[in-house]
Amino acid sequence: MNNKSLQRSNGFFQIGSARLEYSFHDCGNSNRPLLVLLHEGLGSVRMWRDYPQELALASNCSTLVFSRRGYGNSSPYSAPWPLSYMHEEALEILPQVLDAAGADNAIMVGHSDGASIALIHAGDTLDNRVAALVLMAPHVFCEPISVAGIRQAKEKYLRGELRSVLEKYHGANVDNAFWGWNNAWLDPGFFEWSIERYLPQIRIPLLLIQGEEDEYGTLRQLQVIAAQTTGTVDKLVLPGCGHSPHRDKKEETILAICQFIDRVSLSGKLTP
Repeated sequence: MNNKSLQRSNGFFQIGSARLEYSFHDCGNSNRPLLVLLHEGLGSVRMWRDYPQELALASNCSTLVFSRRGYGNSSPYSAPWPLSYMHEEALEILPQVLDAAGADNAIMVGHSDGASIALIHAGDTLDNRVAALVLMAPHVFCEPISVAGIRQAKEKYLRGELRSVLEKYHGANVDNAFWGWNNAWLDPGFFEWSIERYLPQIRIPLLLIQGEEDEYGTLRQLQVIAAQTTGTVDKLVLPGCGHSPHRDKKEETILAICQFIDRVSLSGKLTP
C-alpha cells in the first residue's frame, strides 16, 4: 500500500446536542475491520498526529479518530465533569458514534482514558460490532502513581507550560479538557474508582500495551485485565517507554497491532 491509496476526510458527527470532530483515513478495504481510535484524557484528533494514517497504511485497515466532548474542535463540555464521565462516553456517546460511522466490524484502539472507555463499552454493552480491543496504558483502577502524575500535570498547567502546549490542540476547549479531566481524577471520590466489574464479560481478543516507565500506572493494570477477562490476551511491555506507547515506540506498537489483527483474523475471531 502507498499514500496515494489512502483517502482522508474530516468532519463532525452530530451526537445529540454535541458536535464531535472526526478524521477518517479510508484504505478502501471494506473486508478489513475499522480501527476506532479513542484518545487519552488530554488527547484529541490532532494529538494523534500522523499515527492514524500510518496505522491505516501498515494494517490495511481504515481508521477513524474523533475528539470527545470538551476536546479539540468538538463541542464544549464544561468542568466539573461527573466522576462517571468515562461511563457516559462508553455507554451513551460511543454507541452513537459507531452508528454515525456505520461501523459493523470494528477494533477499538484506546489509549489511557480511551482504553478504559473501550473496556467499559465492551464489558457492558457486549456490542457485537466490536470484534477486538487494543489497549495502550489502560486503567481499570486508580493507583497512587496515577494521582501523583496527575498532580504534577496540574502544577505544570498552573505554571502555564502545559497549557500553552495543549492550547495548540484544543483551542478554546483547553480549559474544558484539562480541568474536566484533572479535577475528576483528583477528586477524593475517584480514589475508589474501578471498572473491574466489567472485565469478566469481555470475551473478545485483547492486545495490551504498556511502557515499563509509565508515569500514570503500573503493570498491575495489565495483570488484572489479563486475569479477569475471558478472551485471548496478548501483552506487549515496552522498555524505555512512558505513558504514550504510540508516540514513544511508534513502530513497535504499529507492528504489534498489525500482527494482532492478522493473528485473530486467521483464527476466525474477528467475525462479530
